[in-house]
Amino acid sequence: MSYCGSASEVFRSPLAKLRKTPGVGEVIARAVLHPEVLREAEQIQQRCEKLGIEQLFYTDKRYPARLKALYDSPAMLYFQGTADLNTARTIGIVGTRQATDYGRRITEEIIQAVQPYQPLIISGLAYGIDIAAHRASLQTHLPTIGVMASGVDIVYPYVHKKTAQEMLVLGGLLTENRPGIKPDARLFPARNRIIAGLSDAIVVVEAATKGGALITAEYANNYHREVFAVPGHLNQTFSQGCNKLIRENKAQIYTKPEDLIEALNWDQPAAKTASIDKSPLALEFTEEESQIMSLFRQQPEWHIDELSWQTQIHLGKLASLLLNLEFKGILRTLPGKKYQLY
Repeated sequence: MSYCGSASEVFRSPLAKLRKTPGVGEVIARAVLHPEVLREAEQIQQRCEKLGIEQLFYTDKRYPARLKALYDSPAMLYFQGTADLNTARTIGIVGTRQATDYGRRITEEIIQAVQPYQPLIISGLAYGIDIAAHRASLQTHLPTIGVMASGVDIVYPYVHKKTAQEMLVLGGLLTENRPGIKPDARLFPARNRIIAGLSDAIVVVEAATKGGALITAEYANNYHREVFAVPGHLNQTFSQGCNKLIRENKAQIYTKPEDLIEALNWDQPAAKTASIDKSPLALEFTEEESQIMSLFRQQPEWHIDELSWQTQIHLGKLASLLLNLEFKGILRTLPGKKYQLY
């Protein structure tokens, strides 16, 4: 789009021009110009409109800012529901499909403890810990998102259909797969990266030494999200994964809700913002962007960790905000996770 000028111009461009576009090449260029491409896109759009599915392209304002900053963010998302995908606070809760009573109880306790902070609870709608997290969220009137390895219109497992319908009223269903796509083994790891990317923190409640929960934790570490693991009995299969994460310093130990709340700075009042210039440029900033810009007016260069501390904005969301300010031509990235005014 940047090379051609707009989305529509991409499809009007000759093959020779598309072929020269950085990162495209012969195969993609021919695929873009195939006559079936736009017809198929129109069919997908018509189906989404019929089913009430919102299509969120990477450049849309409603597209989750937390995902936009990631190197492997989906180009398109499909969403059904009422949740704010850019809400201030989010938590991902994941774990084994074969949850114990202990795991379900811990999941419920976490959600009850964070209820006063009104976070968005994110999980994968699977058996075990996932569905326990969604149901506990609904019971405590917290919005909850189910990230799916299928189209929004195909709930898997089907026995969770009733819960999924309730989530449409308080939360929603999200996927990168177009309507009609059935769940497939290769789609689940990709789904897990979206759970990790959307979350300010991931809590692994119960997990074996291999499985989707550990994949989600790995993505979360790569994305610089907070990761917590609930320790368990040494002889329990579904505590081994959590204990391994803690032992390898890939997760903080979760012992009480305060561990999570303190790590995310939810117990701290937001830093006061200095007075903002009333110039036309400043008026285009969101409240959080204005908060960041007030610091750059005090000094022209900041490390991302210092910005997070001063603004009390979590690193995941802050990275997205800084990326948007780069797109606006206001900031530039320096080596060592530093940012500078242009």
